[in-house]
Amino acid sequence: MTSDEQKATGPSEETKRKFREALERKNTAAKQREGESHLDGGSSAQGTHGPVDHKREFRRKSG
Repeated sequence: MTSDEQKATGPSEETKRKFREALERKNTAAKQREGESHLDGGSSAQGTHGPVDHKREFRRKSG
């Protein structure tokens, strides 16, 4: 296999370097967030129902 064939089939060193740098940034960001208690985020279930101004009535079907 010549060096030209090897470059065509395998990833280049520049691509490997970019992926390594991206992984490093990801791991650094994850370490900074470690131990957070998510107090700044709210629940996504707020206001799921409209205002309840009367009790719901259930009636039997007649006929």
